[in-house]
Amino acid sequence: MRVLVVGRIGQVGTELALKLPAAGHEILSLEPPELDLLKPETVRAAFDAFRPEIVVNAAAYTAVDKAEDDSALAYAINRDGTALLGSESARLGVAMIHFSTDYVFAGDKPSPYVETDPTGPVGVYGASKLAGDEALLAANPRSVVLRTAWVCSAHGGNFVKTMLRLGRDRPELGVVADQHGAPTFADDLADAVVALIPRLAAATAGDPGFGTFHLTGAPYTTWHGFAAVIFAGAAARGEKTPALKSITTADYPTKAQRPANSRLDCARITQVHGIMPADWRVSLDRCLTTLIGKQRNAAP
Repeated sequence: MRVLVVGRIGQVGTELALKLPAAGHEILSLEPPELDLLKPETVRAAFDAFRPEIVVNAAAYTAVDKAEDDSALAYAINRDGTALLGSESARLGVAMIHFSTDYVFAGDKPSPYVETDPTGPVGVYGASKLAGDEALLAANPRSVVLRTAWVCSAHGGNFVKTMLRLGRDRPELGVVADQHGAPTFADDLADAVVALIPRLAAATAGDPGFGTFHLTGAPYTTWHGFAAVIFAGAAARGEKTPALKSITTADYPTKAQRPANSRLDCARITQVHGIMPADWRVSLDRCLTTLIGKQRNAAP
């Protein structure tokens, strides 16, 4: 199957470039200038040249703090660019998979969010992503909006790599312990896309396989809890690690507000598509092996 991947160099796009060909798909992964969400003519040209049978959008404006001062660009990419992909995929009569975020919620619910919970983004990034989600579903009903959170991998910039870098340089490190969620590894998200494609490509509008779904890793934790497991894995591989202390969100102010609760309930995607949340601790171990090497006491 011909799969157009929008966003080649991001964490998910990098993993899709590995997983989709391994599953037998022909893929075209594009970044600007070949496909620029700010230039509609490049989008149409890419669609017409490749004639995809399904589209996966892994591109987004994700600079959460910068978005507060650059809302025009955030909306141009996250809302207008996503709407454009939706209309172009609908024009060709193909399904689309699009990645969204926990930031569409306010983060003040005391329990995990389900897909039907009221949205209420508290910053530009989340608001622009929500606007894009809505525009996509309006433009192409044969779409899946896949909300996820706390994405990490062995590629690009992310929490795991930041912790490893800081851990080598600092004797002590404070990490926020009052934000709750679940780490999600990009290779697991790519596996989910591979699993979704056969059904979505064949399904017609109105199929329950389309719409909004949540998918993160499991179990839930905090940034502090995640860091503790990262450093335990790093220490087992001979890395220097810091003393870890708990801090609050107020102790680490940022320009944009972060959701205190980023826990997404993933039951629906399991019920509809049979996709289970991956254990992020297993995924982290795999990631650390890529970044550092095997544990010193691991079997050869």
